[in-house]
Amino acid sequence: MIKVLLSLLTSFSITWFAIPSIIKVARMKNLFDEPGERKSHHSSIPTLGGVAIFAGIIFSFSFWSATSFYPNRQFIISAIIIMFFIGIKDDIIPLSPIKKFIGQILSAGIIVFFADYRLTNMVGILGIYELPYNVSCMLTMFTILVIINAYNLIDGIDGLAAGIGIIASTAFGIILFMLNNSVLATLSFSVCGALLAFLWFNISPAKIFMGDTGSLIVGLILSILAITFIEANITNPLTSVQLSNYLQSHFNIQQIDFDLSHSAPAIAVGILIIPLFDTLRVFVYRAFKRTSPFRPDKNHIHHKILALGYNHKKASFMLYFVNILFVILSFALRHLHSGQLLIILVLLAMILSQIPFLIKYLRLRRRKEHSI
Repeated sequence: MIKVLLSLLTSFSITWFAIPSIIKVARMKNLFDEPGERKSHHSSIPTLGGVAIFAGIIFSFSFWSATSFYPNRQFIISAIIIMFFIGIKDDIIPLSPIKKFIGQILSAGIIVFFADYRLTNMVGILGIYELPYNVSCMLTMFTILVIINAYNLIDGIDGLAAGIGIIASTAFGIILFMLNNSVLATLSFSVCGALLAFLWFNISPAKIFMGDTGSLIVGLILSILAITFIEANITNPLTSVQLSNYLQSHFNIQQIDFDLSHSAPAIAVGILIIPLFDTLRVFVYRAFKRTSPFRPDKNHIHHKILALGYNHKKASFMLYFVNILFVILSFALRHLHSGQLLIILVLLAMILSQIPFLIKYLRLRRRKEHSI
């Protein structure tokens, strides 16, 4: 427990003290994200916050997990380093989408084929249970790429990506710690600490952005945590016992049923609901409009909230609240099968995502009534 907390404090401290220097260097070298038609900011903002996030996470994770035997640590760090160089190159000199995608595939390949992090069972979703090795690898690669890009896409307003990352890394970190996976719990809280420090400088009005360097790194790590969370609960029959024993011994909670073996995939989706559902919604919208699903626009849910007149801070806090609501709901309904829980989560997300459009419609209707 002490190491996990120290990892949070270490990554927080490194990121906190690094950011002012990075802002100074970015201003000296004119490394800014300039305002534009598709941007939500109206002034030039330094974009290298991901460098500080990377430094905080890598040092803290490497240092505080060093004494634990965990052979996959080197592969995790290698994959993160690839994402770092892809991100920082894109933040300084924009890369073509295909080059960024190749870098993401390389990182995902290291995680799947070398570290052997794989989704091996669908627990009955669509009637599918155990997965053949090749299917398992392809599904896991797809999952990693989706989470990386979904997290990258929500980095559109001040404070949003950092706050969502804090919520998700904390949720995964607590469960992984209770499952005795102290190494990945250390990684989770290293991410949480770095993002907490970064958020202080990124909350509206932002002094710095995380850029692709930060969003690609954090997205990759969240995908690793999500896959580990799912597999730990599906493949380890002692999982629910460990969780129950931990809660009973530390919080005197008796006879609690914490079996996540059938609901873990849906709970992971619930934890990452904001980036995952918003990306799905935008891609479906673009498909109906017959435009490229990768063409940037202002149809993300955070853009719709801003269009109602709310500022960046209020929009981000609204989405934090919604994400926390989904996390609580996912665990509260953990007794449901993953397929059932997924349907509930997606339906609720669809309903909530229509609220900005409903508010806009009601406002227009009122204006018409007043003008008559």
